[in-house]
Amino acid sequence: MEFVERLFGDIPEMFKSEDELRTLWSRPDTRKALLEGLAEKGYGDEQLTEISRLIEAEKSDLYDVLAYLAYAIKPISREDRTIIHKSLIFSRYTGKQQEFLDFVLEQYVKQGVRELDSDKLKPLLELKYYSVHDAEVELGKEAAMIRETFIGFQQ
Repeated sequence: MEFVERLFGDIPEMFKSEDELRTLWSRPDTRKALLEGLAEKGYGDEQLTEISRLIEAEKSDLYDVLAYLAYAIKPISREDRTIIHKSLIFSRYTGKQQEFLDFVLEQYVKQGVRELDSDKLKPLLELKYYSVHDAEVELGKEAAMIRETFIGFQQ
């Protein structure tokens, strides 16, 4: 419990508003930097998982846990978050991109936000298509934009 009390004091140093938290969270690179900053202050994966349990948000995104702690915003599950935003996400992409993003969103719901890290793109492509080459064949001309799609949909 001591680390939860410390976290309340440390949060204002990490981000100044919910909008800033959302902006930091929306890009894999800034989200990773925020999580690394939290880990440096003693709030690594283990501690954040424990906090999510304490507030009964085990199936929620870490964003929701931080927003709850900082601004008392009720957490929602990753599945509900995906359902809420899926039509907006899909409105910006077509065909094979939607199919890949649907797969990525399924992994996010099952595994959590770490599935959205930039370094997860290759393993996700291999999991879905068996190899990066097979992904390029399957995605065709859309393959050239897959990294941009992977990062862009998160915003």
